[in-house]
Amino acid sequence: MKKIILDCDPGHDDAMAILLAHGNPEIELVAITTVAGNQTLDKTSLNARRVATVAGIQDVPVAAGCDRPLTRELKTAGYIHGESGLDGPAFGEPTVPLDSRHAVDLIIELLMHSNGDITLVPTGPLTNIAMAVRKEPRIVAKVKEIILMGGAYTRGNTTPAAEFNIYVDPEAAEIVFRAGWPLTMVGLDLTHQALATPAVLERIAALGTPVARIAVQLMEFFRQTYRRNAGFDSPPVHDPCAVARVIDPNVMQCVNAFVAIETRGEYSSGMTVTDFSSRLGPTNAQVATKLDVDLFWDLMVDAIRRIGAPGVRAS
Repeated sequence: MKKIILDCDPGHDDAMAILLAHGNPEIELVAITTVAGNQTLDKTSLNARRVATVAGIQDVPVAAGCDRPLTRELKTAGYIHGESGLDGPAFGEPTVPLDSRHAVDLIIELLMHSNGDITLVPTGPLTNIAMAVRKEPRIVAKVKEIILMGGAYTRGNTTPAAEFNIYVDPEAAEIVFRAGWPLTMVGLDLTHQALATPAVLERIAALGTPVARIAVQLMEFFRQTYRRNAGFDSPPVHDPCAVARVIDPNVMQCVNAFVAIETRGEYSSGMTVTDFSSRLGPTNAQVATKLDVDLFWDLMVDAIRRIGAPGVRAS
């Protein structure tokens, strides 16, 4: 089993990442931690509890973390994810509780008591991870690796230069990319290949389970906002790509690079400056470039199938 902490800001694609992590038999979901990003912290934390409830995720702590970037005002993405951050399905009251620990403290605690076998999978702004490193630098040596969704080596989606997660808190991203642990950047160049096409949604709908229906409803809302705001006919499902990389590294091709975070540029703040030629510095990341689309969606559909009815994981 591959142990992960999923640090997220649900968010439609974060919800799909939670389902993939829970439903795949190769993954042990050690904790779900939340951060402000796609929506405010109260909403992202509620959404994580909602998804955990409908998926029957039990005995996995859900902990709320940082409610704002390290030094900047919070910018959210309600124009993509809606007022709740998870618009589309009608969720009931969640039964999964919020852990009493702060997400940063939970991350530190789990890592320091681990055998170096936990992978961090951040799919939102990197504030929690940066704060954990600043509070307890020894966690760097305890992390197996970091596989994060964020950045791009071509163009951004929030500004021409910057992807949303990095743009929200570039100072946190700079800390994470400089920390010295094994790191894979799963950015827009990769995730824009993971499109929730009508054919994909038909496959999920055909499963006929409550979780499958919610997944389709999430993606239908996501499709509408992406079409309206970004011109996509089918929405890119960013965050599960990072989880898929943990499950099967063959799901994507990666290239070694040096990635620097622009924190001061007037027009380029939040840019992940990606140097594949080692001119700016030695390699500090693997950068995802090409997705095995069929394998990715097979993993996603199979995970939803295995979840089955709420609280039941099929064999």
